[in-house]
Amino acid sequence: FIQPYGDDPFDDVFVGHMVYKKLIYNADRYLYITTPYLVLDDEMVHALCQAAGSGVDVRIITPHIWDKAYVRTVSRSYYKQFLAAGVQIFEYTPGFIHSKTLVTDDETAVIGTINFDYRSLYLHFEDAVVVYNQGCVGEVKADFLATQSQSQKITPENCEQSLPMRLFAQFLRLFSPLM
Repeated sequence: FIQPYGDDPFDDVFVGHMVYKKLIYNADRYLYITTPYLVLDDEMVHALCQAAGSGVDVRIITPHIWDKAYVRTVSRSYYKQFLAAGVQIFEYTPGFIHSKTLVTDDETAVIGTINFDYRSLYLHFEDAVVVYNQGCVGEVKADFLATQSQSQKITPENCEQSLPMRLFAQFLRLFSPLM
């Protein structure tokens, strides 16, 4: 089963958001995500934390070298909450990572242009493909694990921020639909 799909901002159907959310809630064993931008709404944060809290191995890879400082600040503002919920965060250290993938339970993968950010999920024209029960799902998983091996694991100690930086990050999160 291979299903390409597109999403656009001119209807009230947010296909990318629905696909990601459905796969997050249906994951049983693991859920691996790569995204260059992690600027989420509360619904998506809750879904990822709930998956990890229910025993799913949730891992997210973001860049260590960012193309936009304000996006880095907002993305990292989620780390502490995710770590507390059991989500593992990694930052790809060799350079900027622009991959947008999700793979779960050796069954399903999504590859496309859809970032885990508000603009991509609600405001942009995006395309992706859902792959189910195909050999390439294993290749997406293998690519994730290879990328993870080149990434720095984020711990509670290395995601601590000063009070002014935390306040600044929260202020920036108010503008996340614009990022």
